[in-house]
Amino acid sequence: MSLKRAGELLCSLRKEKNMTQRELAEIMNISDKTVSKWERGLGLPDVSLLNELSNALGVNIDRLLDGDLGESEIKGGNMKRLKFYTCTKCDNLMTSTGVAELSCCGRKMEPLEPKAGDELHGISVEEMESDYYVAMNHDMKKSHYISFMALVSYDKVILAKLYPEQNAEVRIPRMSGSKLYTHCSEHGLFEYNLKKELKR
Repeated sequence: MSLKRAGELLCSLRKEKNMTQRELAEIMNISDKTVSKWERGLGLPDVSLLNELSNALGVNIDRLLDGDLGESEIKGGNMKRLKFYTCTKCDNLMTSTGVAELSCCGRKMEPLEPKAGDELHGISVEEMESDYYVAMNHDMKKSHYISFMALVSYDKVILAKLYPEQNAEVRIPRMSGSKLYTHCSEHGLFEYNLKKELKR
């Protein structure tokens, strides 16, 4: 990344935070002349200041170094592009509908790649009034269990968190054109077409 591009990026991030050069300089305990020098493309922040700078500007250090914030493009049907993330240490669950950099327990989280349901991760689906009743014949031990089920349509997500020693079953309101996802703590994320599952 060129010095000029880096300076323009720092300037725009500072302005997004409604900060003056002096205010940013005070937060970082440096002179406003130093901030001005960076923004004019006459120098770069010292590596020792990057963590403090990323905190002050509310930007991930990696993205700051890349010089590209990679804003997500807003498109119709955004929920259909929903990505799931789970922490392997604490079982925390996060989602995003666009490009995201998430971390938990000090580790970077990667989006889960869905697979088709297999014999071990098959589901049964019944229509009950205005709901789907979804059940799985799956272990629910602390070492191996279904951690969540989620129904995703073009504009909604209904997510049910499950825990060991519960039954692997949920009752979820019906939504047209939706897909169901389940997550196994040992084998990952599975995706199902509910129309096909109902016909079985």
